[in-house]
Amino acid sequence: MADARPLSAPQLKGATGVVVFADGRVVWGKGFGSEGEQVGELCFNTAMTGYQEVMTDPSYAKQVIAFTFPHIGNVGANDEDVEAADAHALGCLVREVVTEPSNYRANQGFADWMRKYGRIGISGVDTRALTRLVRQEGPPTVVIAHNVNGEFDVERLQKLAADWPGLEGMDLAKDVSRLQVERWTGGRWQWGEGYELGGDDESRPHVVAVDYGNKRNIFRNLVEAGARLTVVPATATFDEIMAHKPDGFFLSNGPGDPAATGEYAVPVIRQMLETKKPLFGICLGHQMLALAVGGKTRKMFQGHRGANHPVKRLSDGQVEITSMNHGFAVEREGLPENVRETHVSLFDDSNCGIELTDRPAFSVQYHPEASPGPMDSFYLFEKFVGAMK
Repeated sequence: MADARPLSAPQLKGATGVVVFADGRVVWGKGFGSEGEQVGELCFNTAMTGYQEVMTDPSYAKQVIAFTFPHIGNVGANDEDVEAADAHALGCLVREVVTEPSNYRANQGFADWMRKYGRIGISGVDTRALTRLVRQEGPPTVVIAHNVNGEFDVERLQKLAADWPGLEGMDLAKDVSRLQVERWTGGRWQWGEGYELGGDDESRPHVVAVDYGNKRNIFRNLVEAGARLTVVPATATFDEIMAHKPDGFFLSNGPGDPAATGEYAVPVIRQMLETKKPLFGICLGHQMLALAVGGKTRKMFQGHRGANHPVKRLSDGQVEITSMNHGFAVEREGLPENVRETHVSLFDDSNCGIELTDRPAFSVQYHPEASPGPMDSFYLFEKFVGAMK
């Protein structure tokens, strides 16, 4: 792998950042953003832009992102293009040095933004070689570290990576979920105007959304489709949810192993299904619905992360260009008779959507709010809100 050296090799001259693999491989580079060290799973993202949205997506908790597009950070950062109140990815690896911002919406540079959120970046890395590594070997455990003086205890970092247990079995939804109930207001972003206000009209159908690690733009699309929204924590009980008198339920995206989150989430979802009110799930919410009806999930070899994933809608053969971010998938084998598969990935034929035949519940593996198509998947929000009306 390019830029990789054994532990016994001398440090690259001038290096202020390092990636140390659990198996002892080392990648040197130039650090930016926050100083420090973090351990997690390495993945790659193929999006050409939207790096703020990616870094703040809670589904990236405990992960280090290698961006395949070489020029990350050159348009700077702003206060609008974020999907959560904090950055959740541990850090990022980029090919080219982050330059000064060149965009009229930017109010700070990407390196300063990373420092503000306490996230580590390393530039000068052969991210295409890292992508090949992940595709050939699966996602490795790494430590990412930044020190302006270039001082690293590589053997200690390697042990830190080797001792990390991995994402399988980890429930991370509780770590990223909000802790209190929130009434959500606000619609989608409009050019020159910012985010729309509204969504609190009592005449709208009322959705209670379970926050397993939601992206804000999901809720904006629900408002755009005509719903009003109350958001509850991942650990909310069925009685707590029903106290808000919902017309329908929404299961958000989120990080970690769905089987681990399902320990407390699945019993609640099963009670939701018994009400026969409309239910819609996205990403982790899709996996939660599958588990709730008796399905199974599995850790994928490399996962799907990017903004150009083609998904086939089985009802009519239509292809949607989607945004994805998941390392676990629903197994189609073993799904009960009352579950119909609705979408499949054209990359690897993995399951990307299901629908129950005996009640108004459906879900998709991708992120329909991201609109890389640009609006290929908005019909899902309209379908959900329409079912409540």
